[in-house]
Amino acid sequence: MTLKKRTFGKSGIEVTEIGLGLWAAGGGDWGAANADADKAAVRAIETALDAGITFFDTADVYGDGHSESLLGQTMKGRRDRFIVATKIGWQGFDHDARCSGYQTAGQLISGVETNLRRLQTDYVDVIQSHIDFRESTMDVFLEAFEKLQTSGKVRAFGLSTGDFEYLREFNHEGKCATLQVDYSILNRIPELKMLDYCKAQEIGVIVRGALAMGLLTGKFSSESKFPDDDFRQKWLTDPEQNLTYREDLAKVQALQPLVRPGRTLAQAALQFVLRHDAVTTVIPGARNPEQVLSNLSALQAPELDDGDMALIDRVSPPGGGRKIWPA
Repeated sequence: MTLKKRTFGKSGIEVTEIGLGLWAAGGGDWGAANADADKAAVRAIETALDAGITFFDTADVYGDGHSESLLGQTMKGRRDRFIVATKIGWQGFDHDARCSGYQTAGQLISGVETNLRRLQTDYVDVIQSHIDFRESTMDVFLEAFEKLQTSGKVRAFGLSTGDFEYLREFNHEGKCATLQVDYSILNRIPELKMLDYCKAQEIGVIVRGALAMGLLTGKFSSESKFPDDDFRQKWLTDPEQNLTYREDLAKVQALQPLVRPGRTLAQAALQFVLRHDAVTTVIPGARNPEQVLSNLSALQAPELDDGDMALIDRVSPPGGGRKIWPA
């Protein structure tokens, strides 16, 4: 399979339209990592690379750096085949003061250098602000990112947020190259402003959450259980989240006509986000090779037609939904 490539807007960096998100690979919020899980994650990265995927997204906070370390281990000796994006900002977060642990550009540059050591590389292709507090962090991040770009330690920079006003302020000098945003059939809020803004400003869009944390695989029901160390456990135990979870399950059930020979619901969900012309790449997560190959097969599945889109619009209207994950 030859994977199509799209460009991160003004950066000129080309990536495959399907990449690999490595949040779950780090363990942490998705359950503790262990030796077997690590081996499966490395095989997933290698499978993605062999299949032609070039774009890999991680963050310092995924498994407290474990995701970055696994990617660095896998890249060793073949760094030139990887386009790498990582994030920084949540480490040392003070929930009361709404401040990150990085109060100066020097501190942030030092933090990015720690990212690089875990990744076993001297540069990353894209560095992203993983926190969006205007008052206390934006200027620090912009100053540090520009210095890192000048020094060659990053090729381009951007942010991960669902806050449109923060995106505009972060890009006030027109230097933001990428936006990572939660966008899916169940969360079409970015269609209201963000995606059109990114297209106009030549900002590449990285879509996370296209499968809505697994909801759009269609494998969950009201009887599903999650491990205690899986963040999705709150969908069952928190009354407000449980109500939303049940509403989402009803929407997923209504979307079942999207499934047909050669196309799963998850593949239809990936096709949906790739239809938008502002989107550069989508980064479904995978913790094993089978999940990687399933995601890639969305590119060969029957395409969504007008009837499919009409169904999606009825079940989850344009511009509506909820943010599955905030940052």
